[in-house]
Amino acid sequence: MAEQKSFEQYCRETFDAKKIFEKPEAFKGYVAISTTQYILGPSCANYFAELGMETIKIELPRRGEPMRHTTPYNEPFLYPLSKQMPDKGTGLGFFGANHNEYFLSVDFHKPEGVEIVHRIQAKTDIQAENYRPGTFDRWGIGYRQAAKINPRLIYIWMGGFGGWGPGRVRASYDILGQAAGGCFSVTGFPGPGHGHPAIGLPSKHTIWLADYWGGMMGCFAGLAALWWRDNVSGVGEFIEYSQVHGATRHLESALPIYGRYGIIKQRWGDWDTEMCVHGIIKCGKSSYPTSKNPQEMEEGYILVSAPEDGDFARLCQAVSNLKPLAGKYAKADDRIQPAAQTEIYTALEEWAKDKTKEDVWKFMEDNNVNSQPVWSNKECALQEHFQLRDELHWLDDPYFGDVLSQGLPYHLSETPARHRWAFKPVGADNEYILQKYCGYGLDQIRELEKNEII
Repeated sequence: MAEQKSFEQYCRETFDAKKIFEKPEAFKGYVAISTTQYILGPSCANYFAELGMETIKIELPRRGEPMRHTTPYNEPFLYPLSKQMPDKGTGLGFFGANHNEYFLSVDFHKPEGVEIVHRIQAKTDIQAENYRPGTFDRWGIGYRQAAKINPRLIYIWMGGFGGWGPGRVRASYDILGQAAGGCFSVTGFPGPGHGHPAIGLPSKHTIWLADYWGGMMGCFAGLAALWWRDNVSGVGEFIEYSQVHGATRHLESALPIYGRYGIIKQRWGDWDTEMCVHGIIKCGKSSYPTSKNPQEMEEGYILVSAPEDGDFARLCQAVSNLKPLAGKYAKADDRIQPAAQTEIYTALEEWAKDKTKEDVWKFMEDNNVNSQPVWSNKECALQEHFQLRDELHWLDDPYFGDVLSQGLPYHLSETPARHRWAFKPVGADNEYILQKYCGYGLDQIRELEKNEII
């Protein structure tokens, strides 16, 4: 009898990244429209495209949507922006939320542009849109108009505060959504008088969590509606997602605590209000002492996690500075108190002041204590584990050459998601889309281009 494969070997073979393009796609044959900008809406449509839908990104001609013009410190770009503007590029802020899509440029404001959108909507399964509430409705290309053309269309509108209520007219970005949704109030170091040795301010996330999370929620709702249409009702529906209220969902215990006890949750820095030890400590040495990069020159940081009583006892046995505290804080209820956390983490950092984060990591691993260095984007990119699992991969992009991209963090054994390209210049697929979905000939397309409709 043949020996059964280990679970690790089974997973390795089942999810082999080299075989992804040999397998079918879950939503092959479905069509999606992305009339979106920035990250919230684009990420939703991007997830459809990764799952196999033919996803059509519609932007204004020449310059495209605003996110193409955002890039770190206004420096790195990928060229060209469009065939009309070859000397301009697309900023890397656009990267990550527009994979696999086909790019059509249309001026929504002109009657000919409205006609193009209607023709495509007539053949579309699902549409994502995140302009101000009611904008597309006012332009004649929103859900109410599209549903008359195509009753099977599922239309996802995503915005800051929703389509009704006192806040509906307000614009929103990720940072505003997190501020209004309460996330920033519990992120960062506390102010004076809270028992934490570090004093600070609310801290923004430098990555757009509310947008990518919101896009995922929009995609999730859209796929649910798609299932209902195809298996129950036969007709589409209108979906609304509020970025602000999505951010509020991240508050987890903070809302019920306020509701029951009237307690306003405080910021607690890199430690945890519910578990100890379960926080980030500062090490005393840089991992790259000869580097000229400021990020690498700074001291390293590492998460140490030993919240259970047995874990903490093992940590105290290993770390000399903690041994006097082993009995004093043997129980979780005692360790979680502010004064206790200050004493424990101060002792840990004193012990780590002559070590790099790698030194601490190896020590913790050798002593069976859970830990993880805080890695930079460079360190993530170099991780063999990420590369082996295709969580990071190089794309041989047809327009931009070799580009390093995030992979797909979920793996389907039979219908895996995939990346074909990163994105394309504005209007790169005008001829393909207008011929396929609108029935236009080349002369008609040239006329539309001449009149700046596309």
